[in-house]
Amino acid sequence: MERAVVRLTLFGLLVSFAASQPKKKDRDIYNFYINSTVTSRYATTIITSRVANRMDESKEIEFHVQIPKNAFISKFTMLIDGQVYDGVVKTKEQAQQQYTAAVSRGQSAGIVSSVGRTMEEFKTSVTVAAHKKVTFKLTYEELLKRTHGKYELQIHARPMQPVKNFKVDVYIHEKAGISYIDVKGGLSTKALANAITKTHADKQAWVYFYPTEDQQKTCDSCGEQGMNGDLVIVYDVNRNNGLGDIKTSDGYFVHHFAPSSLPRIPKNVVFVIDQSGSMHGRKMQQTGTALIHILNDLAEDDFFGLLSFNSDIFHWKRELVQATSLNLEGAKKFAQNIIASGAAELEERETNLENIQSNVRQAIAGKFPLYCLGFGFDVNFAFLEKMSLRNSGVARRIYDDSDADLQLKGFYEEVATPLLTDVEMIYVGGTNLTQTNFSQYYNGSEIVVAGEIHNIETFRPQVLAISRKRKVTFVNTHGSVDSLAGSVADGLLQRVWAYLTVKQLLEKELLVSGPEKEKVKSETLELSLKYNFVTPLTSMVVTKPQGENTDVLHKPMEREGAGDVGLSGQAGFPGFHGWSPLSNPIGFPAVPSLNLDQDSDVSFYAVDVPELVNTDGTFETSVLVSHRFLLKTDNQSPPLCFDVNGVVIFKLLHYPSKELYINGELDSVTNGGFTKIVIHVSADQRVEVDTEGINLHQGQSTTHHIGQDPITAGSLTVIRRDKEIDVAVEDVRLVILVHEKDGDKFLWPALRLKPSANNTEGLLALKPAGYQEVQQQSDTKLKIKDREFSVSSSTADDYSIPHPVPIRCWLISADFALERTLNDYFVAQL
Repeated sequence: MERAVVRLTLFGLLVSFAASQPKKKDRDIYNFYINSTVTSRYATTIITSRVANRMDESKEIEFHVQIPKNAFISKFTMLIDGQVYDGVVKTKEQAQQQYTAAVSRGQSAGIVSSVGRTMEEFKTSVTVAAHKKVTFKLTYEELLKRTHGKYELQIHARPMQPVKNFKVDVYIHEKAGISYIDVKGGLSTKALANAITKTHADKQAWVYFYPTEDQQKTCDSCGEQGMNGDLVIVYDVNRNNGLGDIKTSDGYFVHHFAPSSLPRIPKNVVFVIDQSGSMHGRKMQQTGTALIHILNDLAEDDFFGLLSFNSDIFHWKRELVQATSLNLEGAKKFAQNIIASGAAELEERETNLENIQSNVRQAIAGKFPLYCLGFGFDVNFAFLEKMSLRNSGVARRIYDDSDADLQLKGFYEEVATPLLTDVEMIYVGGTNLTQTNFSQYYNGSEIVVAGEIHNIETFRPQVLAISRKRKVTFVNTHGSVDSLAGSVADGLLQRVWAYLTVKQLLEKELLVSGPEKEKVKSETLELSLKYNFVTPLTSMVVTKPQGENTDVLHKPMEREGAGDVGLSGQAGFPGFHGWSPLSNPIGFPAVPSLNLDQDSDVSFYAVDVPELVNTDGTFETSVLVSHRFLLKTDNQSPPLCFDVNGVVIFKLLHYPSKELYINGELDSVTNGGFTKIVIHVSADQRVEVDTEGINLHQGQSTTHHIGQDPITAGSLTVIRRDKEIDVAVEDVRLVILVHEKDGDKFLWPALRLKPSANNTEGLLALKPAGYQEVQQQSDTKLKIKDREFSVSSSTADDYSIPHPVPIRCWLISADFALERTLNDYFVAQL
C-alpha cells in the first residue's frame, strides 16, 4: 500500500479590542477552541472564542480569524446575552445594497479580506456591555488537496494572550485506514510535549493540544501575548493500485483515484525564463537557483529545453535535448549566465492580451500543458491564470520572500513525475458529474470526482488512461458498489459534490464570455446560496444588535492580488515572472482538497428551569425533577426546547444495521443530566460510562477504567480525558461531556459524527426542525408543518459543549417538538 497524506490548514483565532490596549486588562479570552473533523478528505472546522468584557463600561471587541484560501465559510454566529446573531449569505448585489444603506446612515461598514500565501483574513467587531460576554463561532469547509504524496493538517495559533481554556481537538476518520500519524511544527516542542496527545486506531486518529497558561508563555514561540506558531498533523492513508476509494451515500458518490506503483512516463519540458526588468535583483537570483536544482532532478530519459527573454529571445539550444550529464552541465552554465547578466527592460512587445492568449494557444495546439508562475504582486495574475487554464495547466503565485527558490522547486516537484495521461473517469448510472477528463495524473497527487447516482445497483465506475504508451483500464473487481462502502456522515458527500462543482464553475467562468458566462455565473450563484458558501459571487452580511455597524464579508480571489485592494497588473505586457515549464506529458489534475460540524442536528441542553417568561408577562416555576432538551432548527434562531419530567431511560441512538445501541438514564436532580450512558456494541460487548469511570463488558469479563489510556476492543475505541469521554465505533463518533453544577456531576452526550445510514433512531438521530413565527396580540405561535402551537420564551444552558453558555429558545411541548409522542424515545432498561 502506498501512503497518501492530506493538507488542511486551520488558522487560529485572533481576538482583540479595536481600541488601543489599556493598561488594565479590559478583556479576557477565557475560551479558545478549534475543533476539526476530517472525514474522507473533507474538513469542517469550527473555531469558537469566548470573550468577557472586564471593564465597567461598554467596549468594542474584535473577532479576527484566518482561514485557508481554498475554504468556503459556511456559518458565522455571535452569541451576546443569550441572543444569537447569524451571518446571512446573500448575493453580492444584495449585500452591497445593505452595505451602501449602512454607509448612507453614517455607519462604518465592511470587512477587509486580505490574501496571504495560504490564508484569507476575516474580521468583525461588536460592542459588549460592561461585565458581559460574547461568543464568536465560525465554520468553514474545505476539500483537501493531495500534494507531494502527503496530507498535512496545519493549525496556526495566535490568540494574542494566554488563554485559560485553550483546546485544539482534531479527529481524523479515513475508511481506507490511516497508515501513520505524526505531529510536527513550531508548537511541537519539548516545552509543549506533554500538552499534545496523539492516538491512532486503524481508521481513526485523534490529536489533542491542551497547553496550560504557563506553557503558553514559556515555549519557544510564546511570550506574554501567548502562543504564536504552528501545529502540523501529518498522516498517510493506505492506498492500492486499483480503482481507488469510492464512497456512496444519499444518492451521491465521491471517488478518490491515486494509483501509485505505475511506471513513470518520460517527459519533455521547456523552461521559459522572464529576464525583463520586473525580474531584477533577488527575483532573478532565486529563479536561477531554483532552475539549477530542478535541472539536477531531471531523469536521463527526459528531454528538455531552456530559453530566456527580455526584448529578445535567447535559446540555449533550438531543439529539445536529452537530460544527459553533459547536456545538464551546459544548461546549468546557461542558467548561471542568466543570473549574472541580470534583467533588462522590454522594448518591442505584443501588448494586446487577447492576441497573446491566441498566439500561445495556437503554438501549443493542445499538445502539452502550460504552467505559469507569477513572481510577486506586480504581475497580471488573472491573465496568467486564464492562459494556463486554457492550455490544461495551472498558474501559481510565487511570493517575493527569501524562500522563493524553494517555492519554485516545490511547484515543479508536484508535476515532475507523470504516471498517466489522457485520464477518462467513466460512471455508468452517474449524473451531474464534476470534471471527468484529465490530461495527466502525477505521482503524489490525487484525482477527485463527485456526482449523483440514479440507481446504486446499476452504478459502474471505471477509469481509462494511457500508461507509458499503453492503454490501461481500472475497474471495480468486487462488482457493484455497496451503498454503505463509504460510511460517512449524513449529507457529507452532497456537500463535497457542491464544493467541487462550485470550484470548477468558478474556473470555467474565467474562460467563457457572453451568454455562456452569465449562465455559468448563475449556476455558481445558485449552488453557493443553496449550500451557504461564501464564494467570490456571494457575501455574508454579519447581523449585529440594533444600532451597530453592518459588516459585509467578501471572499477575495488570488487573481485580485494582495492586500485590501485587488491588483490586476499593468495594462500592457502581462509579465511572465519566474518560469513556465512546458512539458509533454504534464498536467496538474484539478484536485481540490477535507470536518464535520461538532454539533449534531439535535443538541442537548440542560436548563435552570427557574422562571419561564411567557409572552403575556406572567411567570411560572417548575417544581418537578425536570430536564430540558434543545432541538436545532433549519437556519432558525432561536431553536426549540422542551422539558422532560421524572427519571427516565432514553433511547439516544439505535443503529440496527451495525448492532449499535446507545441508551442513557437521566439523574434525579432537577436541571441535571444523565447519570449513566451505555453503549451496546454487540450482543456480548458493551461500555458503561458514569461520572466516576468506564466499565468494559466483554462476555463474562468486566474491566474498570479510570485513567486516560485508550480502550480498544474490535471497532470500538474509547478515550477518556479530563472532562470528556470520546467514543468511536463503526462510523459513529460520540463525545460524552462531564459537567459539574452545585457539586453534582452529570453526563451529557453530543454526536460529533453521524452514521450515514438512514435507519437510525433516537434523540441523537433527530433531524433539524423547521418553523415560522406567527405573531399575535396575546402570545407567540410557531407554525410547524401547517400546524400552529403556542410557545413561551425561555433560556437553556448548552451542555453539548465543554463550557456551557445560556441560549434563548422557544419552549414547546415535547410531543409537538418531536412530532411524535415522547414515550417513543423511552426504553425499559439501559
